Amino acid sequence: MSDSPKKTVLSGIRPTGPAHLGNYAGAMRNWLRLQDEYNCFYSIVTWHALSSEYQNSRVIREFTFEMAVDLLSIGLDPERCVLFVQSEVKEHAELHLLLSMITPLPWVERVPTFKDMQKELAEKDINTYGYLGYPVLQAADILIYRAGIVPVGEDQVAHLELAREICRRFNRLFGEVFPEPQHMLTETPWLAGTDGRKMSKSFGNAIYLKDPPEVIKEKIAPMVTDTRRKRRSDPGEPDDCPVFTLHRAFVEKGRRDELAAECRRAGIGCLECKNVVIDSLVRILTPYWEKRALYEKNPGQVWAILEKGNHRARRAAQVTMGAVRDAVGF
Repeated sequence: MSDSPKKTVLSGIRPTGPAHLGNYAGAMRNWLRLQDEYNCFYSIVTWHALSSEYQNSRVIREFTFEMAVDLLSIGLDPERCVLFVQSEVKEHAELHLLLSMITPLPWVERVPTFKDMQKELAEKDINTYGYLGYPVLQAADILIYRAGIVPVGEDQVAHLELAREICRRFNRLFGEVFPEPQHMLTETPWLAGTDGRKMSKSFGNAIYLKDPPEVIKEKIAPMVTDTRRKRRSDPGEPDDCPVFTLHRAFVEKGRRDELAAECRRAGIGCLECKNVVIDSLVRILTPYWEKRALYEKNPGQVWAILEKGNHRARRAAQVTMGAVRDAVGF
């Protein structure tokens, strides 16, 4: 056994509504595994939510509670990880301010997700300084815990690369304070929503973790599959089927491979295939629903868990900011 300390992982999730299957498959499920292997800080990133919800900011507290309940109900253990609220650790804001002073404007302007999100959130005015600076705040979130590993989806790799550049620039200017964070790609790059596009609350196509079995069935049953399967007897291609992204995420490999082979030879119909993933989701989510019901009845317990995590995160962040102030000399 190695006596070396565990590496630190930082990951965050925006409280902009209840968690959906895309959040679970792309991030939350991975968090469960990592909490046993690393020193994990998991943040409900309220300031990031504010960047798009500033006109409706009062809902963020409600959504923070919802997200905490979701995370605890999937099995995150506050004794094995630090679960906290970003805005309760003010050092994030202080480090963000310092990093914004040394980050060249073209570095931020070239991050592709800013323009992508302007299109995705067209109904909201996110043409703001705060939203443009989102990746710099994200860099502060990572560096404040001196995280060496950051689990991200493919769409966040550009943000992490900017964080790495900011880290190198700070260290070059003021000395080696921060380790350079490395990305850990999630196993599920994307999950189709009910309309075939990437699952997103913004698109209104999400299947939520808290949706009961009958709602899950109502949402999945009418989903479009491989458009070449106009009749039951037409062979299909699972790689071109949005529903099969759900199979890849939630159906065990052996059964999934059987279904793919049957689809390609028209040996199974689309509704029958959908029922397999529906049944699998109900089985996977049943323990979550049971835990969620308990946490919803005990909101004080949820807030107490978050406050304990806030305290632990605050102590770690204060140590880092002490080193940063010494390095900057300001």
